[in-house]
Amino acid sequence: MEVLVCVKRVPMVGGRIAVTADGQDVDTRMSGFTVSPHEECAVEEAVRLTEHYGGSVTILTLGPPAAAEQLRAMLALGATRAVLLETDGREWGPMATADAIVAAVREAPAGAVPRDGEPGRPGAGDCPYDLLLFGNESPDTGGYQVGVRVAHALGLPCVTAVKGIEIAGGGQRPTAARARREHRGAEEVFDIPLPAVLSVKEGINLPRYPSLPGRLRAKRADIIASVPGWHADGLVKAGLRVPAVQRRGAEVLGTGADAVPALVAVLTDLGVLT
Repeated sequence: MEVLVCVKRVPMVGGRIAVTADGQDVDTRMSGFTVSPHEECAVEEAVRLTEHYGGSVTILTLGPPAAAEQLRAMLALGATRAVLLETDGREWGPMATADAIVAAVREAPAGAVPRDGEPGRPGAGDCPYDLLLFGNESPDTGGYQVGVRVAHALGLPCVTAVKGIEIAGGGQRPTAARARREHRGAEEVFDIPLPAVLSVKEGINLPRYPSLPGRLRAKRADIIASVPGWHADGLVKAGLRVPAVQRRGAEVLGTGADAVPALVAVLTDLGVLT
């Protein structure tokens, strides 16, 4: 079973978010980078599937050369190979990102086994993977678009917000999958032919902690790098701003016996005292 997982390098924000002086980006000078919990769960799910059915997991990201660090972190979880679509710092919108991923998929990376086309499934023969996994949304832009756009371009079925995956058919090249997701308090179940695109939500599994042998293997692993062609999306970012947050503070009512009347008044307002 061949699985492709697409991840994104995003800021690791642990405190107050700040934007750059020009208002065009998140200020990352005091933060590191990571992948989102959704994508980490997608990688874990892919590794579990290949451990059960055999095959391999390819991790792909579009980003600067420094994104190799995030690829190696995912290799340490058990992925087989990593592909870096290297960018030069220009803004890549969801349409351009999806186009770059589609082009990379159609190039059939080494180790991926091409699948014969299926009648009535345009584009299925172009996909060397049985399953393409995405995080449901990225934690920085939250666009929810790239996975759906990739599925549309490749002519593949797509299910979003997935919280459970079951594979049917077995063997090295399974033929179908069942995807489960929650919606308005109910569970929705989708039976879909493979290859297919699924976007995964955090909570589908509990990602493993990378082992020392996994870290050492990831550190030595070769990363397949290429430079995709950039094109404008037609979308222009006007700017970023941090929403105003209502400041909270504490008011000292008094000290000792002098604070008792004020305390009684507050408790009365809250309905504690009647």
